[in-house]
Amino acid sequence: MDIEKLATTAQAIVAKGKGILAADESFGTIEKRFKKIGVSSTEENRRAYRELLFTTKGIGEFISGVILFDETLRQASADRTPFPKVLQKAGSIPGIKVDIGAKPLAGFPGEKITEGLDGLRERLAEYFKLGARFTKWRAVITIGNGIPTRFCIDANAHALAQYAALSQEAGLVPIVEPEVLMDGDHSIERCAEVTETTLKSLYFHLHAHRVVLEGTLLKPNMVIAGKSCPTQAKVGQVAQATVDVLRRCVPAAVPGIVFLSGGQSETEATVHLNAMNRISGLPWELSFSYGRALQASALDAWGGKASQLGAAQKAYYHRAKLNGAARHGKYTPAMESAG
Repeated sequence: MDIEKLATTAQAIVAKGKGILAADESFGTIEKRFKKIGVSSTEENRRAYRELLFTTKGIGEFISGVILFDETLRQASADRTPFPKVLQKAGSIPGIKVDIGAKPLAGFPGEKITEGLDGLRERLAEYFKLGARFTKWRAVITIGNGIPTRFCIDANAHALAQYAALSQEAGLVPIVEPEVLMDGDHSIERCAEVTETTLKSLYFHLHAHRVVLEGTLLKPNMVIAGKSCPTQAKVGQVAQATVDVLRRCVPAAVPGIVFLSGGQSETEATVHLNAMNRISGLPWELSFSYGRALQASALDAWGGKASQLGAAQKAYYHRAKLNGAARHGKYTPAMESAG
């Protein structure tokens, strides 16, 4: 294991003013998103859409890394350049989602466990050869009546740690993603409680598996009330509650935290990230790893039409630029309409 190289890659992913594009949608997820714009989820349409994103001019100024799906890592642009090389040329580091999805946790109704450890060592070696330099594994924690249980939290933390250790062994930076879902009517206080318990368990297991924290990144949810909660916290409250939990749980050795948007709108995700970056004295870079919160406008602008490629790329670039500003705590609402 080359610890120095892992640390250098992790630091590059959370470089100032930059963040991650999560373009690792599964077949089912991308089909749902394409369906909303009237586009069939064929292999060629998926390839064309990803190429649209990856070849946006100047995008490397704000996007340091891109998480790919297995299919996408193996695809190429129209001129037959493999996508990993397309991204490298644009100034972005290629990454890969390696879990195979969250499945029902046997004996624990309403809870899930992420699978994909079987054969992972061999898959990681192949992904490295294909050009990936970092990985991602997502665990799902649901808040509800009597859940999450401590067993569910610990089981997912253990799997995340195993995945992280195997990734580092293969020379890949692991992004560990324990997502406490926004689904439900829970309060922001309840989200903070569950997120804190989850992160403490995660770092216990990472230490136990001898994972080198300097060569990892954390992709957590923001501490926010459930979507159905009648009382939604203000921006400043979300930012402070999130930072408070992170301070109590995440070691300073971790180079950066790349937040997931978790169902927030494009603007909400940017505004909350901006507010957190205005809080001083934090030991880590606070960045983004957004999927829908970077792609929604671009997807709508594209609509599956080649003639709309320019408009879609403009929308994507604009969103990435706004999140780049939020990385410095310099985003303002006026920027939404500018450009």
